Amino acid sequence: MADQDLDDPTDANGPAGTAGTTAGPPDAADPAGAPAGADPWEAIDRLHGWLDANRAHGGREGLLLRVLKLSEEVGEVAQAVIGATGQNPRKGVSHTWDDVRSELCDVVITAMVALRELSPDAREVFAARLTSVTDRSLRPDAPPRADPAAGPPPSDAGS
Repeated sequence: MADQDLDDPTDANGPAGTAGTTAGPPDAADPAGAPAGADPWEAIDRLHGWLDANRAHGGREGLLLRVLKLSEEVGEVAQAVIGATGQNPRKGVSHTWDDVRSELCDVVITAMVALRELSPDAREVFAARLTSVTDRSLRPDAPPRADPAAGPPPSDAGS
């Protein structure tokens, strides 16, 4: 896994060399509330608060860095898939499919934190978007998906 930093909500330890210098991440089980996982948006709010309290950059730059963190996490998924399939002959099989699943979860968590950064009502924004995508994709009159093996549709040019 890549070096961890304070802008990484999936890092349980904070950056190297900062022990005792910043507030730690939220506990897995919040002593004042439900265990982590009971409501993912409660955990996201706590992670967002922790990151805000420890951010190195604020304003527009901080927002852009928070969103760019997604690219880093997606890259870690790609690295784990390459490692799980042994596609790098120099490294061989260096990851497991459990690593891939963990990295995919990091992408989801990081995306949720970024959405929370952009919108205090992230829960409602996400729910509305999920409903829209679900309704559009699963409606009875949705056009069937093209068979990718069939190749591109024939061109109307020259007719």
